Amino acid sequence: MDLTPNITDTALVFEGGGMRGAYSSAVVATLLGAGLHFPYVAGISAGGSHTANYLSRAPERARRSFVDFADDPRFGSWWTWLRGKGLFNAEYIYQQCWLPGGPLPFDFATFQANPAAFAIGAFDAAAGRTVYWGRDQVERPIDLMARIQASSTIPIVMPPVRLDGRLWYDGALGANGGIPLDAAQAAGFRRFFVVLSRERSYVKSPSHGRAALALKFRKYPGVVDGIMARPANYNRVRQELFDLEASGQACLFFPDRVALTNHTSDVALLQAAYDEALAQSQRELPRWRDFLGV
Repeated sequence: MDLTPNITDTALVFEGGGMRGAYSSAVVATLLGAGLHFPYVAGISAGGSHTANYLSRAPERARRSFVDFADDPRFGSWWTWLRGKGLFNAEYIYQQCWLPGGPLPFDFATFQANPAAFAIGAFDAAAGRTVYWGRDQVERPIDLMARIQASSTIPIVMPPVRLDGRLWYDGALGANGGIPLDAAQAAGFRRFFVVLSRERSYVKSPSHGRAALALKFRKYPGVVDGIMARPANYNRVRQELFDLEASGQACLFFPDRVALTNHTSDVALLQAAYDEALAQSQRELPRWRDFLGV
């Protein structure tokens, strides 16, 4: 398999969104099916999973990760949350299911052989900022999966991840607001293909409950600040994307309709969202090719 990127000047950026990833996973499948291979990929939270599936050239795994897998009795529920394992059973999802013979085996050899650079972001609870990891931090499959887990750890509903001697939460708590455009810009890119998980008209509402959050995260005030600032950061980054789109520097994918929440587990709803996204992606593919020059 030739893994050489055929796009040279554009970064691929994935927003997170929990189980709304069922919609954006269809974009992963469409990009791979169309032979559109980027030299750089950035993702946060569910976008980190998309990054791994895209770089390992695994369109069906991308679908199964956000559709069929939700039917696994070990996937997670409010019962696992009450037991301290999280609404999503992170230990199972990120430390077990990808192993050979598991429900979602991961092709790490292809991932490692792919020459494209990548960035997966997670929030350092003590430092109060998002940190991006790339190939230098990933030598083994567990290195990758642990970082995707950290990137996907939603505060309160999932227990934090301890990695490299530090505590980590969802990368969306940083200044990026959940869209790692800043990572691609820092890597030197000026053109972007961005996969969003909310409709074009969406505006995130202000956060509330600082006092309760301050009590919950009293040792980590940066987490409180990150949660409270996220709506403003998210809306600001989306406006930056609109400006880049207007100037011809960005091609943006927005779902036509999102009927999912970040914790939807109904497989029928997830599959319906995937099917809708696949149809939308196929309609938009000529526009993508025109922007990318491929």
